[in-house]
Amino acid sequence: MHTESRTKNQSNLDSAYQRTRTDTENGRKINEYLMATVPAPLNPSFFAPKPPNRHSVCYTKPIFIFPTSLAHSPLSLSRFQRCYFSVNTAITASLKENLGNLRKRATDFTSLNYWVVRDYYRLVESVNAVEPQIQKLSDEQLSAKTVEFRRRLRQGETLADIQAEAFTVVREAARRKLGMRHFDVQIIGGAVLHDGSIAEMKTGEGKTLVSTLAAYLNALTSEGVHVVTVNDYLAQRDAEWMGRVHRCLGLSVGLIQKGMTAKERRSNYRCDITYTNNSELGFDYLRDNLAGNSEQLVMRWPKPFHFAIVDEVDSVLIDEGRNPLLISGEANKDAARYPVAAKVAELLVRGLHYNVELKDNSVELTEEGIALAEMALETNDLWDENDPWARFVVNALKAKEFYRRDVQYIVRNGKALIINELTGRVEEKRRWSEGIHQAVEAKEGLQIQADSVVVAQITYQSLFKLYPKLSGMTGTAKTEEKEFLKMFQMPVIEVPTNLPNIRKDLPIQAFATARGKWEYVRQEIEYMFRQGRPVLVGTTSVENSEYLSDLLKQWEIPHNVLNARPKYAAREAEIIAQAGRKYAITISTNMAGRGTDIILGGNPKMLAKEIVDDSLLSFLTREAPDVEVDGQKNFQKVMSKIKVGSTSLALLAKTALMAKYVGKSEGKSWTFQDAKSMISESVEMSQSMDVNELEKLANEESEMYPLGPTIALTYLSVLKDCEVHCLHEGSEVKRLGGLHVIGTSLHESRRIDNQLRGRAGRQGDPGSTRFMVSLQDEMFQKFNFDTEWAVKLISRITNDEDIPIEGDAIVKQLLALQINAEKYFFGIRKSLVEFDEVLEVQRKHVYDLRQLILTGDNESCSQHISQYMQAVVDEIVFGNADPLKHPRSWSLDKLLREFIIIGGKLLDGSFAGVTEEALLKSLLQLHESSSVDINNFYLPNLPKPPNVFRGIRRKCHSLKRWLVICSDELTKNGGYQTTTNLLRKYLGDLLIASYWNVVQESGYDDAYVKEIERAVLLKTLDCFWRDHLINMNRLSSAVNVRSFGHRNPLEEYKIDGCRFFISMLSATRRLTLETLLQYWSAPTESHELFES
Repeated sequence: MHTESRTKNQSNLDSAYQRTRTDTENGRKINEYLMATVPAPLNPSFFAPKPPNRHSVCYTKPIFIFPTSLAHSPLSLSRFQRCYFSVNTAITASLKENLGNLRKRATDFTSLNYWVVRDYYRLVESVNAVEPQIQKLSDEQLSAKTVEFRRRLRQGETLADIQAEAFTVVREAARRKLGMRHFDVQIIGGAVLHDGSIAEMKTGEGKTLVSTLAAYLNALTSEGVHVVTVNDYLAQRDAEWMGRVHRCLGLSVGLIQKGMTAKERRSNYRCDITYTNNSELGFDYLRDNLAGNSEQLVMRWPKPFHFAIVDEVDSVLIDEGRNPLLISGEANKDAARYPVAAKVAELLVRGLHYNVELKDNSVELTEEGIALAEMALETNDLWDENDPWARFVVNALKAKEFYRRDVQYIVRNGKALIINELTGRVEEKRRWSEGIHQAVEAKEGLQIQADSVVVAQITYQSLFKLYPKLSGMTGTAKTEEKEFLKMFQMPVIEVPTNLPNIRKDLPIQAFATARGKWEYVRQEIEYMFRQGRPVLVGTTSVENSEYLSDLLKQWEIPHNVLNARPKYAAREAEIIAQAGRKYAITISTNMAGRGTDIILGGNPKMLAKEIVDDSLLSFLTREAPDVEVDGQKNFQKVMSKIKVGSTSLALLAKTALMAKYVGKSEGKSWTFQDAKSMISESVEMSQSMDVNELEKLANEESEMYPLGPTIALTYLSVLKDCEVHCLHEGSEVKRLGGLHVIGTSLHESRRIDNQLRGRAGRQGDPGSTRFMVSLQDEMFQKFNFDTEWAVKLISRITNDEDIPIEGDAIVKQLLALQINAEKYFFGIRKSLVEFDEVLEVQRKHVYDLRQLILTGDNESCSQHISQYMQAVVDEIVFGNADPLKHPRSWSLDKLLREFIIIGGKLLDGSFAGVTEEALLKSLLQLHESSSVDINNFYLPNLPKPPNVFRGIRRKCHSLKRWLVICSDELTKNGGYQTTTNLLRKYLGDLLIASYWNVVQESGYDDAYVKEIERAVLLKTLDCFWRDHLINMNRLSSAVNVRSFGHRNPLEEYKIDGCRFFISMLSATRRLTLETLLQYWSAPTESHELFES
């Protein structure tokens, strides 16, 4: 009796809550809330979460009813009135929904995107028309189409001429090799990519498959196509998976992965299509521009870039756009100062000794703070050049205030590892620059690694601008279309979904406190869990994900956690595979925001692999996994067990027995990772080979056990069982409402929130999303947004600051705050791009020059040396002679001194005795002469250059230099312009001829001479370029101060940056000449120049 009553109460509660949720979703505003407590009769026991130290009751989902006192008053509503009010509200909501749908259709019809997509349907019709003919071709004939297309291109046809037929060929190859045929909307996506635009496609719409269309078409030109993903795993997966289509059609497919040798990279970049991730691509480009010889180059020089398809393009070009790629060298100094500065930072009090600006992560010391720091450090001036402490103290304060453990970084194996705030992943190879990383290490008491000096740098914006043709694909880019158009001239095209999107995005709920938000998140998870619906909870940090996990553990709610910690990150694929199953609760950072596809009912391929792993690993290796597993047993209890058929069980037993015998008879001892890799390779074999081929290999008689093919056949059998199970469970989950996504905070961009929402409702599946935000969230604090109005509103309506409010007004206000944050960060990115464009021009000049030196022949190397010599001579002449004035007013004495310093020992014998008077007399005599023989020219009464301009090649070289001198626009027009030009030619001839002469007399062969020249050219250029990068980084910080003087920082940066660059090139040329002249004057004494 008592049990029946409890069950009835629980049923009434759930019904009341469901009615309330419906009313809330339809926009009904509830004025007061009551928290009810009821018994928890659910069975089994772990389905009914119980709070600690409670015996018979638990808090359930809050129900929204009027207080009892109000219900019994004369003002209370009758049951009929309440029902009428509920029905009236439902009708109103239905009308609003229909009106909203009508308005959306009208907006779609009038948008530019609608007409662009409609135009692409003409291509779709052409592809569908050609498809029956292509389907009749054999595999060999299909592959031969690639040869035919390339022949047609050589004969003058364009890619547009063969586009429809090429897309049809790829569609047919994908159908045969992958069992997937491109939908019509995917054909549109491929065309968008080929046109150099961004294809916005919703989650689950098959972006990976779409990329094969544009990649194949553009690879036909044999200039190389790069498919760029956001990490190594996706690059490898796509290269293996989509690579089957390209290989079937006769194209070569390459893959760039971390840890590959230069030889492997070079080979993969030479392929028709190369899969890589964005950081590997960027660092390969930078490393190639630090290479000492042409054998070290890995990319396709001289044209390394042709066409790129960037997956998750908004992440790469916008989110990662603020962080430049840096290659650094170590600077071994000041390491001892960081721990001392960290101790000083602990003494200083925020608000008294220093102030912080959260928005731009800046710290400003107050007068009191400066005085205390100087006293603690026993120094009179923190900014003393001989004993500088200011930078270390400020960095220590930044580490204290802005860089939080388990938010911005985690500590693992004695190292501070950065967590990418946008992806939630650990980036082991990345370090913060300008001493920040060392300050964080000092704060945590870790070993301080050496300061870094920038050797090469480039931003992703600058890197991808090097592609003549660039395209991208993502699920969320429309909100940033203006930025893509402005920065990259890439429009965003929204590609229609194959099936309508029926996901429900519930209104945002706003809380005054974080405590109230987390309690409601927990209650919403519990409610969905009781229904059996899978839930994905998105958090912004490791810290928040683990806080919520602890909260759920208190209530005994089984769940999985996915964040940057090794014990979770190692199980990422497994966690995502389970996330769409019934009763699955997954708490994740942004790791689940991109590149993941949560399939309702579970991912059969991943689940099948998991079963094979669990069954075989204990027989293949005795090693235990090197990761800690947390909460897995409780989570597995609530999952429905996958029924593996008798055939699969027999194959698993046979394979396990074979694995055991292989280990014993062949003496093989696998490590845990080796065993997992072997199973993964076998699974890949099952996907790339026909079943008949696998059976033939498995039954083949040989001395070796056919373990690989046997595992592959076992996997295929288990996969069939998993597909049946997942299909059935997926139908149940769809009936329950699909995946429910909960966002626990608004991000600084609507795009990131949309990515999380996009996990639900894939491919026409049902699903729902709800964002719950607190006015204490980091975004509101960081931007000092005025949220007092919302707190007062909540208090006035609910009399409880832990109760949420929701509605159109709240949503509009919150989105307005979010848009303000977007505008702020867009301003930062825009400023960075504008500043980087200055460096981009300089970088292009230096890197182009470097590649000419590195890949050019011996003749081009000689030309560079001659150009350097003439340029140095020109600088000396222009600095001391004015064509508008008489030679008597020229600084001839200074000119001679500078020229002799450059020439060194080379000119001591021939030119050392020339005086200012002799040079002036010669110039005046030259000015009065009516004609000169330019082939054998020299100044009268001055040393004649060595006669090395013999032969047609060197004579042409000499005449070409003279033509360049005459056409030089920098020369001022004046009465002595010709005299100035002849002086430039004479001194240039003298220096170049003397150099060639001494090189010939040295007796070294031509190959050795060019090796020395190339080494000196590259080493000097690299040295000065590195110093220039340091100076430009300092300048970018310094020019901001000039805005106080009403000067434009960008214009100041351009002017000073240009001046720095000209000085850098001048210094490079002078040092190169001095080094070469010194070397050939005494070769045996100069070997240390190239060994240091």
